[in-house]
Amino acid sequence: MLDQLFDAALKASQRREASISEQDLLDKISQIPKPVDVYAALEKTDHIKLIAEIKRRSPSRGFLAEIPSAANQAELYERSGAHAISVLTEESGFGGELQDLVDARTTTTIPLLRKDFISTEYQILEARAAGADFVLLILAWLPEERFRALYAYAEQLGLGVLVETHTLDEIAIANNAGSRLIGINTRDLQTFKTDLGLFEQMAQALSSDAIKVAESSVKSVADVIRYRNAGADVALVGEALVTSDPEILIPEFTSVA
Repeated sequence: MLDQLFDAALKASQRREASISEQDLLDKISQIPKPVDVYAALEKTDHIKLIAEIKRRSPSRGFLAEIPSAANQAELYERSGAHAISVLTEESGFGGELQDLVDARTTTTIPLLRKDFISTEYQILEARAAGADFVLLILAWLPEERFRALYAYAEQLGLGVLVETHTLDEIAIANNAGSRLIGINTRDLQTFKTDLGLFEQMAQALSSDAIKVAESSVKSVADVIRYRNAGADVALVGEALVTSDPEILIPEFTSVA
């Protein structure tokens, strides 16, 4: 499944690149504000912070929510107390599009993550041009050399990077690269099964200097408490927010100390 998602994301970006060149994107970037500092926005505090995700569907669960306007959803998340917003722009499995990121930028001031299956510099460039402040790099699929090249390119553009890990070996790669924002995704991207205990087992291996992000598996405030007790500085939550009331859940989640 992971191979399919990366392949679909690459082909979609190649179709866009056929009509929008790198120079076109660089020209656009020269006319938009600098990225918001995601590391400052998500810095460690006495309460857990929240990345709220705009997510219409998933390969494992299918349809989740209609979300006709990413701009409205992003505004709702920020107003409810989210510290950053993840915008799923992958088309084939998640029903997103790059325009969602553009739209979300029009209504929000907090950092925006382009969450997609990124494997090329062009995808990072178009993320920056669309208004992203940070991008996701997934070590379950990216070889270390490719990961380091993409990380460096993102930094060159002024973007932050959320490095996603699933194993201790991947955490070691993220640590050795000096990654400042590291997530442990407790959803297996091959089987799509979730195991909240994975974060509890591996969080201590994360660099003490890094901002620690718990990704996936949150259904209730009790899950956020478990993550916080295991050392999470930030929780990334999608499905629970789009299938319930974020105006209620976000304040509950961000109140966890």
